[in-house]
Order: sequence, then structure tokens, then C-alpha cells
Amino acid sequence: MFRHIITLLMLYCISLSAQAEQVLLKSAHPDRHVVVKGDTLWGISGKFLNDPWQWPQVWQLNRNQIKNPHLIYPGDVVFLDISTGSPKLVLLKESISLQPGAIEEPLNKTAISTISLSAIAPFLNQPLIIEKDQLANSPRILAAQDERVILSTGTRVYINKVKEGDGLNWYVYRPAESFIDPDTKEVLGVEATYLGNLKITKYGEPASADIGAVKEEIFVSDRLVPSSTDIITNFVPHAPDSSITGRIINIYGGLAEAGPQSIVSINRGSTDGIELGHVLAINRDGRVIKDPETAKLSKTENTADKSALKSGMVKLPDERVGLLMVFRVFNRVSYALVMQAKEPINKLDLVTTP
Repeated sequence: MFRHIITLLMLYCISLSAQAEQVLLKSAHPDRHVVVKGDTLWGISGKFLNDPWQWPQVWQLNRNQIKNPHLIYPGDVVFLDISTGSPKLVLLKESISLQPGAIEEPLNKTAISTISLSAIAPFLNQPLIIEKDQLANSPRILAAQDERVILSTGTRVYINKVKEGDGLNWYVYRPAESFIDPDTKEVLGVEATYLGNLKITKYGEPASADIGAVKEEIFVSDRLVPSSTDIITNFVPHAPDSSITGRIINIYGGLAEAGPQSIVSINRGSTDGIELGHVLAINRDGRVIKDPETAKLSKTENTADKSALKSGMVKLPDERVGLLMVFRVFNRVSYALVMQAKEPINKLDLVTTP
């Protein structure tokens, strides 16, 4: 009986230790933070936590129930409560004097977001990852008024077929780069370039439309995709429930290397278990070096890469160099925002469950 009690106590202590390791506070964390315009939930949590993406746990939010975590406004106070032994962030809804004689009023205030939406705005509904030949049967531009070749804002164009009820507003796309999996060499999808939008003025075969905003030159034969107003901007960061391993396959903005607030794409999507808000660690492949002391690997070592290494060569461990958060998911490809980086992030860097 005594041994059984001791065992239960040991398991309880181990459980407490595991919970304590899940959420770690920064050594110099503040006791409270007054929310100001421009703050983000990730940034505020980073003032208190070693891993800001763990804020849903500390806020005690259930990510399966929370639809809109953006309930924090400038002037609110975020208070760190450790009275229960585990850290908890508490929101105090009150007006705070930001400077002598000035009070932050609750009127006309915009709730802060999880991350900076300005960084990802162009990628929330454009570009588009499509299956190969997916646009083949989409409506296409047949011609333009006055036989124009380059189509600009205000130009009347004619579409091969748009039925009544198909919608008034459409995006214009053109198939562009194919995404190739760096490991399997499979085609994961085609990135369609967003060119602009148009509005149907007459349904039929052909239909008529007027071009609205233009991002790039639009030509005859470019394809149409119905516009969507279902844009998700509320992200609850969380680690995947299962082990996920992939690679960064593209860096946007004409950059050779990525850093914080850079947009990247990874070769994993919904079919691989990726969800909106997933946080993944970015790892640099360990270098393969020649062992200076021995000409061959020990037979007792058990590494997945041993078969690929020549005699006397050793693969160093992968090193964690940053974090990213997924904000848009397709079948086999996802877009993500680099949240942290202690070294420049490169194409083909590994992404894994943190």
C-alpha cells in the first residue's frame, strides 16, 4: 500500500513537471501590459512567454471553440496571474490613462489581431494554389472592346460563359509556377497569379464584364475564379497534434533568404494534417562531415541517414533556426509567416512539429 502511494506521488510530480515545462515564462517578464494600437496577441504573449505561440493555453482558450480571439482592445490591461502555481493571462477591461490628461476611450477602437495582418494581406485571397489543369474549364476572357490586347481598369471584356446565379464579382488568374516536392519530385500544385478583378454586367454565352482593380496586365484567355468574402483572419496558434515534417519550398518578395515577417510556402497541406494556425519549427539540415577520429561509423549507431553516408562521414544534428505560423492551407501546399528567426531562413529548410 505504501509503495502504491509513493508511486502515485511520483506520477503526480512527473505530471506537474511536464505541465511546468509546457509553458515557460521569460526570466524578465512584466506583471502587466497595457495594450496599445499596433499590438498583436503574439507580440503581447512574447513579453511574458518564451514561446508566444502558447498563448491560447495561458489564456485558457479552447481552439476548437474560439472563433474570434480578437477581443482585446487598446487601453485594456493584460495581467499575469501566477497565484495558482501555473501562469495565466487575465484581461482587465478598463480605461487606462496613456499620458497625463488623456484617456483611451472605448469608441472607434479596433480589436488587435493575432499577427500583423498587413504582412499577410496580399496572400489571404491571392495567389491561389490549384491542381494541374484545374483552371481549364473556368470562364475565360474571349475579347475586349475596341480589340484591345492589354486590358486595364474600366475596360469592357467578354467572357465565354457565365450563367445567372454564378455571381457578379470574379478574380482574374493566370497559371504560373508549378510547385515540385523537393523530396518526392511530385507536382504538388500550380500557383496561379492573381491579376485583378472584374464585375459581370450581363450574363450569358458570351457574358459581359468590366475590369476593376488591376494588379498585373490582363490578357485575352486569362481565367476567372469566383471572388470569396470568406477570408479567415482570426488565427489561434497551436502545435500540430501529430508529428509533421516538411520543407520550405518558396520564399516570396524576391528574397533569397527569409526573416521575421517573411512569407514562405511549405510542401504540406490539409491532406497532411496542416491546419490554420499551426506553428512549426524551422530547422537547418545538419552538415555532413568527415569524422576526424575514425574512418567509419560505429555499427552500434542507429541513424536514419547512415545508409546514405559514406564510410567515415557523420551527419551533425539539425539545428532549430526559427518558427513559422500557417495562415492559409491548400490540399498539399500551405502559406506561412515566419514569426521568429535567429538565422536567415533558406529554401529547403526543414519544418517540423515544435
